[in-house]
Amino acid sequence: MNAGLESAPDGASDGAGHAAVLLDATRADDAATLDALRDDPGVTVLDALATQRRGLREIADGDAALLDEPPRWAHYPWRRTVVAVLGPRAFRRLRLDRNRNLITLAEQDRLGALRVGVVGLSSGHVIAHTLAAEGLCGELRLADFDELELSNLNRVPASVFDLDVNKATAAARRISELDPYLTVTPWPAGLTDDTVDDFLAGLDVVIEECDSLDIKTLVRLRARARGIPVVMATSDRGLIDVERFDLDPGRPIFHGLLGDVDADELRALTSQQKVGRVLRLIDVAGLSGRAAASLLEVGHGLSTWPQLAGDVTLGAGGVAEAVRRIGLGGHLPSGRIRLDAAAAFDAVVEPAAPPADPVMDVADATPAVVGEDLLASMVAAAVRAPSGGNSQPWSISTTDDGVAIAVLPELTSTMDVAFRGSAVAVGAAAFNARVAAAASGEVVGQVRYAAPSGSAPLVATVALVPGSDPDLGRLHAAVLRRETNRHHGPPTALGDHVVDALAAAAAREGAGLRLVNAREQLTEAAGILAAADRIRYLTPLLHAEMISELRWPGDDAMDSGIDVRSLELDAGTLVALDLLKRSDVMAELATWEGGQVLGADTSDRVNASSALAVVTISGTELTDYARGGAAVESVWVTAQDLGLSVQPVSPAFLYAVSDDDLAEVSADHAVALAGLRQRFAEVAGLHGEVPALILRLSMTRPASVKSRRRSVNEADRL
Repeated sequence: MNAGLESAPDGASDGAGHAAVLLDATRADDAATLDALRDDPGVTVLDALATQRRGLREIADGDAALLDEPPRWAHYPWRRTVVAVLGPRAFRRLRLDRNRNLITLAEQDRLGALRVGVVGLSSGHVIAHTLAAEGLCGELRLADFDELELSNLNRVPASVFDLDVNKATAAARRISELDPYLTVTPWPAGLTDDTVDDFLAGLDVVIEECDSLDIKTLVRLRARARGIPVVMATSDRGLIDVERFDLDPGRPIFHGLLGDVDADELRALTSQQKVGRVLRLIDVAGLSGRAAASLLEVGHGLSTWPQLAGDVTLGAGGVAEAVRRIGLGGHLPSGRIRLDAAAAFDAVVEPAAPPADPVMDVADATPAVVGEDLLASMVAAAVRAPSGGNSQPWSISTTDDGVAIAVLPELTSTMDVAFRGSAVAVGAAAFNARVAAAASGEVVGQVRYAAPSGSAPLVATVALVPGSDPDLGRLHAAVLRRETNRHHGPPTALGDHVVDALAAAAAREGAGLRLVNAREQLTEAAGILAAADRIRYLTPLLHAEMISELRWPGDDAMDSGIDVRSLELDAGTLVALDLLKRSDVMAELATWEGGQVLGADTSDRVNASSALAVVTISGTELTDYARGGAAVESVWVTAQDLGLSVQPVSPAFLYAVSDDDLAEVSADHAVALAGLRQRFAEVAGLHGEVPALILRLSMTRPASVKSRRRSVNEADRL
């Protein structure tokens, strides 16, 4: 037989104890005691062990040590009740499971080693219970000499069964009924000069909630000598007071608000003399009007300081946050803060209206206006080219005999390693300019790529020469119609004629095409691309750049970036973007090595595809990527002309051709990205080629909106 709680130093005040007595039925003595209790008609036996075990199986991940741990029986003498409970490790794991991931398992283990003392068990009762409920300690010491009265029940979560019971004992019992394994020691005689050091010995945090000014002082002086932080909550307007004697053992107690004081001097003061000092501590100027007025009534119609249960509970939440930060080494300096619920309600506002369901925007769907002359038509077509995040990383200008398109270095991003993605965009723009030229029926555009010595890493010049290319010119309307379509679609198989046409479109521009269209290959590719997307979310710079690409209609300029309506999310999922765009949320997921959901959307879309079209090139120079960009646009408009919907897919490893490149993209995930890149190459059947872009092909309804472009005049910046 063993007690889950230590005995109080001076014994429990009512003789019924404060500790659950834990019985292990595998031990002969405990089994005999348990049989006797079961045979006692005055003892109630509660057995919900099957429900507890079912809950444990759902979270234990097959951990045999947890699943096979023998249960216990907790005997509560003051309740005359025996309760079946899981073993200590399994009980704690299941009881605190709903803390995840607000408190991780590793953090829970650290916090479970804390030893916390609470002095004053009126407001302190709620605080102690909150600390126990959150699993923020492994030991509690509770000190209060007073007994519960009926007037305490407006804020102390006890009951009429606890009247005339010592406050520390009543709190210990309630905590024992919450967790019979938690070590709780009540000090029903309160604290004195002779006992305070024993109470403080070995504690990590002290919560001070007593009424006596001399005991407040005594606790702080002795805690400071031991380097123990002290936290206090006052119930009016949520004042939380923190004194980090562990970080600054030389700091004055009470933040110096009372000057140099000691407990003996304070005990010698009259009650009236103490009032002035108490007022200096509680920040009279910060009191609510009702609290301040009530203060004047104490002793004249009011017997003591008034408190409300809601305010006490709010303070308990603040103290719990302070203890959690102390225990985990988080940021928490000495000082004060108010958690003022009343002031917050004075500033209540209507929530922002939810975003409307995505609808077709006719203005956005209108093709770009083609100019009257040929060069204007070429520029108008060029600006319709795709680019990463619709960044349009180019400068476009007309020349005497054509159009020049240059990479703008300032519009690069981390994933655009060495401007390779920008080169793909420039190549696609050059392809569109050639299509517009060929549509005239009289001239064609000849492309020359160069890496000049100036600021532009790459320039594509499309020069007009006499000739005709009707097959290319026929794509002009398709170029202006081209769109990104992220709708899901049924995974319909592609016909042989479609496959041949797409391969021919890539080959016409000197590139290759690998189709991933077998269902098992698509499933594997979906997992790879989802994992790469998760890394993009969890890498701070990649995440920031990704979120910066998004545009909210009515809030942002829409001539670049990605219109959130084009993500084809339902209204409920669209709201989730408010979580996904938060860097602090991503940081927490990275710390937990979590965030598997971050790639779920990519996985779903790929699995709902007919195929992935991987446009490949054989070299890694910028000119190679530019030619690949022309092939990407050729495949894209051809696919769309054949009735397919097209969405580009850009995993974080797409433009990284070496391990150094991967480290530049995401140093913390470079090894994982290398593995994903290799796996994708195997799935796509790449043999020495590198991808210029990956296109997701499906059969769906039209896109809700089309990406807009900057004006031609703005694009003409070379």
